[in-house]
Amino acid sequence: MRPATQAVHVGRPPHEPDQPLNTPITMASTYVAGGDLEYGRYANPTWDAFEQALGALEGGRCLAFSSGLAAVATILDLVGQGQKVVAPRHSYTGTVMQLGDLELRERVAPVLVDMTDLDAVVAACDDASLVWLESPSNPAMEVVDVEAITTAAHAAGAYVVVDNTFATPVLQRPLEWGVDLVVHSATKYLSGHSDVLMGAVVTSDEELLKVLKGRRDLLGAIPGTFEAWLALRGLRTLHLRVEKAQANAQELVRRLRERTDLTEVRYPGFGGMVSIVLPTGDHADLVQHSTRLWVYATSLGGVESTLERRRRWQAEAATIPDGLLRLSVGIEDVDDLWDDLSQALDVAGR
Repeated sequence: MRPATQAVHVGRPPHEPDQPLNTPITMASTYVAGGDLEYGRYANPTWDAFEQALGALEGGRCLAFSSGLAAVATILDLVGQGQKVVAPRHSYTGTVMQLGDLELRERVAPVLVDMTDLDAVVAACDDASLVWLESPSNPAMEVVDVEAITTAAHAAGAYVVVDNTFATPVLQRPLEWGVDLVVHSATKYLSGHSDVLMGAVVTSDEELLKVLKGRRDLLGAIPGTFEAWLALRGLRTLHLRVEKAQANAQELVRRLRERTDLTEVRYPGFGGMVSIVLPTGDHADLVQHSTRLWVYATSLGGVESTLERRRRWQAEAATIPDGLLRLSVGIEDVDDLWDDLSQALDVAGR
């Protein structure tokens, strides 16, 4: 099946008389002993349906987690004591903060590099245990050569993780480039309606899957059953939402690049995420407080359009411009989005 069909059909009950069309919500903490489930921390039929669907979309096997950061923490927990982790200097602040916390406790030795500099990345891979990638990066919108970096990392004996939250499996499938693990904040595009906190990890390595599941079982980093059901429900329309958000983003980028009051428009060429750079942080603050349709909010990937000045967060990299606004383009009418955003930019330019 092609991805759009997989998103709709994988993870459903069999097509038999009187079977429900959708996977039911299984609210159970305990199961009758003797089978494969045993206890609610180990498995749940509703999680299984979500994991089957996302695994099929990414081309591997999926494990659902309580949040994207729970998934990140479980992966980083596998890194040996004091071992080196190569990560982007521009990446999700939660990931960077986890690496910083682990470094303070002398658990791992993170090295943050400019992932667009392939030579620097290859050099940093020496003696690394893990190489962490984002493409596009958050919020710099940098695109990196995932396949080339993966080849270099494997040659150095390191595992490779790609955070695929921005692109989703609709636009790229990193496992096809030899990547070991794909991580998602399912809170974002996968669920798509700003009503779920959940994460996921996908791999085609059965041994890694077993190890990660063991850590998830032990740590209890499991999703709620209702959250898994909502995420699967959202996943059914992922391809439609991504296609519409991407079309909107591309048109907005075209119009934004015609303005002379923006320092920079950053767009990787695909997806629904855009960053624009205004002359100062004050200009960016004024824009995010002047919109009526765009929502000033820190999350992304929902059906509604949101925007945020990222340097308002202390943990954001100092190399991110103070006037950078990250835009998560939704599925509204593009002319309504433009009318609102352009008037807010006009307000900031007065």
